[in-house]
Amino acid sequence: MGSIETEIGHGPIPGRVASRYDLVVVGSGIAGLYAALLAAPRCRVVLVTKGALEESNTRYAQGGIAVALAPDDSPELHQRDTLAAGDGMCDPEQVALLTREAPDCIMDLLSRGVPFDREGDALAGTLEAAHSRPRVLHAGGDATGMGIERTLAGALRGAGVTVLEETLCTGLLTAGDSVYGVELLGPSGRQSIVASAVLLATGGAGRLYARTTNPAVATGDGQAIAYLAGADLIDMEFVQFHPTALVLPGAPSFLISEAMRGEGGILRDRWGVAFMAAYHPDRELAPRDVVARAIHQQMEATGVGHVYLDMSHLPAERIERRFPTIVRFCRDHGIDPVKEPIPVAPAAHYIMGGVRTDGYGRTTLRGLVACGEVACTGVHGANRLASNSLLEGLVFARRAVAAILAGELDGTLDAEMFPIAGPSLPAGRPSLSSTARDELENIMWRHAGLIRSRESLLAARSALRALPIAEPAATREWYETGNLALLGELVVAAALQREECRGAHYRTDYPRSDPYLLRRIVLSCRGAGLVERSGVAPVPAGV
Repeated sequence: MGSIETEIGHGPIPGRVASRYDLVVVGSGIAGLYAALLAAPRCRVVLVTKGALEESNTRYAQGGIAVALAPDDSPELHQRDTLAAGDGMCDPEQVALLTREAPDCIMDLLSRGVPFDREGDALAGTLEAAHSRPRVLHAGGDATGMGIERTLAGALRGAGVTVLEETLCTGLLTAGDSVYGVELLGPSGRQSIVASAVLLATGGAGRLYARTTNPAVATGDGQAIAYLAGADLIDMEFVQFHPTALVLPGAPSFLISEAMRGEGGILRDRWGVAFMAAYHPDRELAPRDVVARAIHQQMEATGVGHVYLDMSHLPAERIERRFPTIVRFCRDHGIDPVKEPIPVAPAAHYIMGGVRTDGYGRTTLRGLVACGEVACTGVHGANRLASNSLLEGLVFARRAVAAILAGELDGTLDAEMFPIAGPSLPAGRPSLSSTARDELENIMWRHAGLIRSRESLLAARSALRALPIAEPAATREWYETGNLALLGELVVAAALQREECRGAHYRTDYPRSDPYLLRRIVLSCRGAGLVERSGVAPVPAGV
């Protein structure tokens, strides 16, 4: 890589002290850690994370990571399953990259010491919903994310990477269509970093919703700062709700892994009746959006705020060995999964949309790349296939670093798209009071969640715009609340435009089949208060 001044054409920021690096990585989940490790031998890297290094969505991933390694499996079969789960909205070229490059990335994780579980000498693969083969690798039974996070974070601490913990990225430094650094808020106050490239790997935005499986750090910061800098966001209407989160009074929302259904768990209603056969021929192994809506409908029909996941017919030793984390958590809260059914209900889990990128993580802004859940490559379409998220973080982090090291960061995405009469979009981060956070989450849950309609979405938009205002404050809480409010408006705007049912986006006022389905909604905001365009992009040929 060339020097910073050569690469970006800028010197220090007038009036403030700026640190200089070749690459700033923002986020410490699987995508951020892996990208920093790959780049470290070749350039000066700083990794910024707003919590502790090991605190991210990756850490809480239970199910595993999908890869076609078995003799009866192939990347082509994995690709087929991913396309089917995406409900017609996946980019097939990106899916092919994902599934084809997956084995090499997994082998690299193994070489770095990630402790994937084995059966004898072979890696142990399990079956999850919508997979045609048992290709999901796991570590520590149901502690896969923890195993990956600890291994990569441990390696990073000895790799010569500067790590800034408890430091929030509050914005991107821009000049025209170029990004040349980041603005930060950390323990010592505000600072800025100038860099040749910025890689966003900040994860998702599950905290938009009152019920979520995501940790407290998942507030959509990367999507918000990219949008405010002028980058395109895409597919923001597609929010995945995990079918099974624990429902117990006084207990936090806790993910009950899909792998439990893959091992033979049965969903039952309040009377003990197994109901999934009435909704889909694959029953408990139907795609996530189908299972989540089936549970919702069953809850509505029975008047109870949950259903039950029953594992009691399976051998106790098998459950305890395969799901030690879940068993321990449930027992700590008064439920023994080997003897009694687990009360579960859907919760916000993963956002398929994000910063629009190509196959190398490049965005519509020069110098800015993104990978992991903050980004949208198109691999997940309208409904993510189980255990493809950790894999996407790996594959596209590696590809993004390849582009960075090669100096190929010119924006190659078509920034013009297909202009249409778009919705009214926010041009800045709202200044909301700290009391608005809970209200915001409840608005999104009630009106823009698992089941939507034009009426509910308009109610969400009005309620979001009526949230209490406060003076801007240089606090993490203020920035997070504003980022969530901004993303809430963008999710609602995209959901209003998609006048059909497609994957995780379900509207009661429109049918599934509509000519509009073969287009993808792009949201962009440029300039002070000026909405340049919102548009739709065609789905690539071959879908």
